[in-house]
Amino acid sequence: MRTVSALLLVTCWLSAGTIKASDVCNIVSGATVMAQDDENTILGKVANAYDSKSIFNEYGDHGSPYAAKSIWNEYGRFGGQYSTHSPFNQYTSTPPILIKGGKAIGYLTVNKALKPGISPNLLKELCKDTL
Repeated sequence: MRTVSALLLVTCWLSAGTIKASDVCNIVSGATVMAQDDENTILGKVANAYDSKSIFNEYGDHGSPYAAKSIWNEYGRFGGQYSTHSPFNQYTSTPPILIKGGKAIGYLTVNKALKPGISPNLLKELCKDTL
């Protein structure tokens, strides 16, 4: 629960403009991205772009815009703006979850109603080159 609170505070601080990008990246670094589907599909992890399992590795199974298990595949099950399990669906109640240390720390989502959450585009902008 403490980690969820930390991400919630990060979300609040980001909107207030009082937190550094490195703080956000430290909190989510190494987190697994898991879909809220029936299989709890692993969609990668928050890691540097050279990690084969990173959501930022544009050539990997989880970072390619063409991969089936990539949030960046806008035509896929986990990346389209209308998909129930996509972080880019602004209305979904089942976006991917960020898990770190065996605990859920927040949602990867553009749905502003879900707290704590962080947009995948913001996460990429803040952390892709710093992890």
